[in-house]
Amino acid sequence: MKIFAISDLHLSHGTNKPMDIFGDNWVDHWASIKQDWHNKVTEEDLVVSAGDISWAMDYAQVKADLDEVCSMPGTKILIRGNHDYWHSSLKKTNACLFNHTFFLQNNALTFGQYVFVGSRGWKQKGEADFSTEDAKIYAREIKRLELSLKSAEKMQGEKIGIMHYPPFTQEKKSSEFTQLYAAYHVKTVIFGHLHGKKIKKAGLENLIIDGTRYILTSCDQLDFKLLRIF
Repeated sequence: MKIFAISDLHLSHGTNKPMDIFGDNWVDHWASIKQDWHNKVTEEDLVVSAGDISWAMDYAQVKADLDEVCSMPGTKILIRGNHDYWHSSLKKTNACLFNHTFFLQNNALTFGQYVFVGSRGWKQKGEADFSTEDAKIYAREIKRLELSLKSAEKMQGEKIGIMHYPPFTQEKKSSEFTQLYAAYHVKTVIFGHLHGKKIKKAGLENLIIDGTRYILTSCDQLDFKLLRIF
C-alpha cells in the first residue's frame, strides 16, 4: 500500500467559485489533480486530503464535489478545513461517502500498518487577531486531537497525523498541537491551509519539531500533483 497526500482541493461543482481568480496556475486545477491521481493511485493505495474539500455551504451543494472525490481510485481519508461549511456532523457526512472514503473526526482510522489521527486545528495563540472566540475553538480542537490520539492507542501501527491548519506557531515553533503529537509518538503529520508563492520559500519543505516531521500538502504547493508520503 502506497500513501499519497493532497489537500485544499477547493472544489465547486455545486457552486460558482472557480479558483482561477487566485492565479492562472489554478485554471482547471481539479482536472490536473484527477489526471495525476489516476496515473499514480491504484485501488490498493491510500490518499489523504487535509481539509478545504469544497466551497459548498450545505450537503445539497457538496454532493457533486464529494461524488468526484469518492469516485477516485484508492482509499480516501478526509478531514474538515476552515472553508468546509457544508460539514455539520460526522453522521451526515459519512452518509454521503462511498467507495472506501472515510472522514476523520474525534476518532482514529487504521489501514494496513498505519493509524491515522488528527483534527482540523485552528489559528495559533499569539497571532495578532487571536480572539476570545478563537481561544474557545482552539481548546476544542485540542480536545478533538486528544480524542483521536487516545482512540489510536487501542490500534496497532505507525501513527500519521492529519490537520488542516499548521500545527505549529508562526515562528515554526512548538505548540500544544505539536506537543500532543510528540507525546503520542506521531512521527509524520500532514497539513494544508497555506497557499501562495511566498509559502514555498517559508522553510516548510521538511520541518521537524520535537522529532515529528510536518509536511505541507496544499495542492498549489505540490503543483497540483499528489505527494507520496510512504
